[in-house]
Amino acid sequence: MDATFPVFDLGAFEAADTGDKAEMGRRVDRICRETGFLAIANHGVPQNVISGVWNAATDFFDLPADIKQRAKAPYDGYPYGYLGPELEALAKSRGVDTPPDLKESFNGGPSAPPPGMDDPEALEFCYAETIWPDAPEDFVARWTAYYRSMEDLAARIMRLFAVALELPETHFNPFIDAPISALRALNYPRQTTAPQPGQLRAGAHTDYGSLTVLLPQEGSRGLEIQAPDGSWLPVPPVPGAFVINIGDLMARWTNDRWVSTLHRVVNPPPEEGGMDRRQSLAFFHQPNWHARIECLPSCLAAGETPKYEPVLSGPYLMAKFRATTVPAAS
Repeated sequence: MDATFPVFDLGAFEAADTGDKAEMGRRVDRICRETGFLAIANHGVPQNVISGVWNAATDFFDLPADIKQRAKAPYDGYPYGYLGPELEALAKSRGVDTPPDLKESFNGGPSAPPPGMDDPEALEFCYAETIWPDAPEDFVARWTAYYRSMEDLAARIMRLFAVALELPETHFNPFIDAPISALRALNYPRQTTAPQPGQLRAGAHTDYGSLTVLLPQEGSRGLEIQAPDGSWLPVPPVPGAFVINIGDLMARWTNDRWVSTLHRVVNPPPEEGGMDRRQSLAFFHQPNWHARIECLPSCLAAGETPKYEPVLSGPYLMAKFRATTVPAAS
């Protein structure tokens, strides 16, 4: 493990008084300005909830391909269900053409739309039905328990972020009380042949929302972030912690004071496990569909103008997501 990778104690923050919270917030502000990545320890998510969904995902990905395909997304661009190998190229979200990523995934979204939601695009996309697999047993219950835990954790981290930005702790609450977040289980299958030139397990990309909560496989390698000088730095799994990274909407909220860091999953050399199977869980926290994301006044210096026009969370997410889908072969 890289000892320089920042680890933040969330439980200590939540138990601290106002003055100590402010000091801890300043530390998080520094981290988010520099890399946009940190690990969150003492997070309060029960281990049985984590183990339950992790094992369920492993068992699902172990199933024969024809069984997994029963839960496949019904058409290109459908957000939830099973997405088979090499059907996505994340680098395309940045306009970079690459071979498809070497991964498969299962994806799920919110259980139901909030009362009064009538936007047809939201209902068709973010609130679309999750295509659940028939097996393994208790998959839905384990997935749902973890999703709920991630919703709660993300909301708590957003309160930490508010303090870090010198805002009231509850500032972001109205923007995230009906989030359109997604949970993704990712499997990078064992490789038996060398990848194509330029083909990665996940191409270089930024995440689209407010923040991402990542649970990487213990001891795994391959996740890298781009440093300000353009070099790539490894992000090590931290035992007992989640890896958090800033998304595009948080960067827009902060006028790029905080970094939506470019990251990727590479293939380490074969002798270092680069061909081995690798699994992770990623929770993409996304503000409410109608949340208007515009520069926070606290992130705008005197005489400075916002770098970005205001956007709505939902339409912004849709545009990004659909750019990454690889059309099925005819």
